[in-house]
Amino acid sequence: MAIARQVLCLSAFLSLPHARAEPIRYSVAEEAESGSLVGKLAEDAGLTPPQLSARRARLVSEDGRQHFRLERGSGRLLVAGRLDREELCGQAATCMLPFELLLSDPLQFFRVEVALHDINDHSPVFRKDRVSFRIPETSEPGSRFPLEVARDRDIGSNTVQAYSISPENESFTVSYGSRNADDKYLELVLEKPLDREEQAEMSLTVIAEDGGTPPRSGTTEVQIVILDVNDNAPTFTQEVYIGKVLENTPEGSVVLTVVATDPDAGVNGDISYELSDTVGQSDTAFEIDPKSGEIKLTKPLDFEAAESHELSVRATDGGGLSAICKVLVEVVDVNDNAPELAVSSFSSPLAENAVPGTVVALFTVRDRDSGANGEISCALDHELVFSLRPAYKNYYELVTVSALDREHTAQYVLRVTAADAGSPPLSSTHTFTVAVSDVNDNAPVFNQTSYTMYVRENNVPAVLVGAVSAADADAGLNAKVTYSLAPVAAAERPPCSCVSVNSESGHVFVLRPLDYERLRQTEVTVSASDAGSPPLRANVTVRLVVLDENDNAPLVLYPAQDGSPAASELVPVAAEAGYLVTKVVAVDADSGQNSWLSYHLLRATEPGLFTVALQSGEVRLKRPPTERDSVKHKLLVLVTDNGKPPLSATAALSALLLKDFSDVRLPHGSPPPDHQGDSLTTYLIISLVFVSLLFLVSTAVFVARQACKRKELEPAHVLYAADNLQSGLADAAAAGTLPRAYCYEISLTTGSGDSEFKFLKPVLPSLPPQPCAAGQDPHEQEQDFPRVPVSTEDVAPDYAGTLSAPQFNALSFD
Repeated sequence: MAIARQVLCLSAFLSLPHARAEPIRYSVAEEAESGSLVGKLAEDAGLTPPQLSARRARLVSEDGRQHFRLERGSGRLLVAGRLDREELCGQAATCMLPFELLLSDPLQFFRVEVALHDINDHSPVFRKDRVSFRIPETSEPGSRFPLEVARDRDIGSNTVQAYSISPENESFTVSYGSRNADDKYLELVLEKPLDREEQAEMSLTVIAEDGGTPPRSGTTEVQIVILDVNDNAPTFTQEVYIGKVLENTPEGSVVLTVVATDPDAGVNGDISYELSDTVGQSDTAFEIDPKSGEIKLTKPLDFEAAESHELSVRATDGGGLSAICKVLVEVVDVNDNAPELAVSSFSSPLAENAVPGTVVALFTVRDRDSGANGEISCALDHELVFSLRPAYKNYYELVTVSALDREHTAQYVLRVTAADAGSPPLSSTHTFTVAVSDVNDNAPVFNQTSYTMYVRENNVPAVLVGAVSAADADAGLNAKVTYSLAPVAAAERPPCSCVSVNSESGHVFVLRPLDYERLRQTEVTVSASDAGSPPLRANVTVRLVVLDENDNAPLVLYPAQDGSPAASELVPVAAEAGYLVTKVVAVDADSGQNSWLSYHLLRATEPGLFTVALQSGEVRLKRPPTERDSVKHKLLVLVTDNGKPPLSATAALSALLLKDFSDVRLPHGSPPPDHQGDSLTTYLIISLVFVSLLFLVSTAVFVARQACKRKELEPAHVLYAADNLQSGLADAAAAGTLPRAYCYEISLTTGSGDSEFKFLKPVLPSLPPQPCAAGQDPHEQEQDFPRVPVSTEDVAPDYAGTLSAPQFNALSFD
């Protein structure tokens, strides 16, 4: 392929009418720094810098390697990279790097050659650090014993120039020369006869020194053992043996065979072979059969490690004489190396908030083969989130191309495949396992938008009523959720302090017993917070509903059940069936069906005379009263709620049937207008205050005047304890409702229809009890007078307005 390319280039060059016949030559020292000036190429080619740019000037080499670069702006030729003469040209006397300056429009070539000068950058090296000779003592002065020359990779004056012996020895010297231009020798020369009895062994150091500035040197140790009589050394059939072998040749294969002869007979003619290693190579890939001289492989060769191997083979006879030959083994390249991927840096785990373009890994690829076998291409099998980006030379970067989300994918397994262009192609795969580390980017989420929990009143303290639950899509501490009651703003109403939430489990507890009648429901805000930094939180409203228990019995508001004797209601004898006697008013602090009240007549003096409304509690006449009915009746009303179990209360009532009130039109339909009841109540209060003041100021005076006034009153208009009224008063006194001894005067005007009450003069009770009628016991004056109903419906329906006897001294009907 390379030969064909050279032929094509030569053909193109010869076909150009304007190609320059003589090349442009420059010289530069090896190891020159990159960017060093080689020469002014544009000026030497007769061109100007603008022409270089306009004609797209470029440098073209046969091997495709660019050791130099052209600076178009100035037309200068500069060193492009490191130049190692020994690597590029080996031991060649001259090292010329040819290339062409190619211009377009019109097409034109300029042949350029750069001579690479050697510098003294290598020291001489002997193939062996220690060499042994067995020299007969009969050896004549002038006998020569060959040594391996020291190898110096430099050339010219920088290569080996002289040898010396240390310490100085009178018996031996060294001789250095060359048989031809390429074959140099080094010999140990015997200067005087040896005497084994005087000295059986000698140790010398041979020093090789090159001609560089400053000079470099190398040494080897020579061990001499003095023997007896062997006058012919072995001789090889060739001075240099050359062999070629494929790098995939199996172990044990014979590369070539060396042959040496010795004219001596017997033991002195028996030749054995031994192999010397190459320079700087301690573990040789070759071995030699000591009898046959066959050189075999001990391990596979690698063209990429060494393109050739130089061996030294020593043939030694039985008398200790030896000869050395050189063996060159050239290795032929095959595509036996897959591309290699070396990771320079790798970042894992990678934070999920890494921005696109973040470098995850930096790696380099190489193929130790040459030519097409060493051309490499890389591919990534996961290019949606990551991609490969060429960096520098054979370096690649593995970068992100989109945002990461740990909650969606916590780990990526990326496979990078590198393949060469050989036939068949070889490839290698490297796996990058990229873990995505968590970032606290998700707040806790409750499983419900709100919670409603129920607790029955009178609960036990610290009762569990429910639980809230929130989940966090993050991991580790970022997903650890703790619960708490969220603080409320100062302007808001503080929540009930009876609710608590467990910080770990989210269980909601009610800390103390609740009373439905005081608190029916409350709302608190529960906050779920994770342990990230900074923490994220979410709030949810928890509504606590208190369920009613039937824990409150009905409370009778009217008639008052305060332990005093039952109140008496006045009922006209002439009242008809359905007449409203009074109304039992009761309430229940519970709610719902626990507060639904029903009224029942539990006990009565005359059960058939009265009836109680089941729902309203109104006490009405079931039938008209008769003369056979007793004057005083006692009723016991049972008030029951609708709870389970039901609770109840009783209300005690008493009623008086008054016959003399039959001509009074007492409506038992619709009540009088509301303003009459309000005025009457106001009058009663004012009268009570007025009577009390008068009672305290003028007790004695009013007693005397009252006595005089009784004598002046006409019997037709004033009734002193009439017979029917006396019987009623006697019953009232028997009921014991009067706290003190009072005398009452009631004046009735016939024909009155509005039942309007007016206040008369009080009878003061602070004086000693005086009988109001002849033969009356003073103790009877201590009894209560029965309450006179003012109205049954002209005041609030829950409270039937009544006049209590202790509040008034006299009543009159107009």
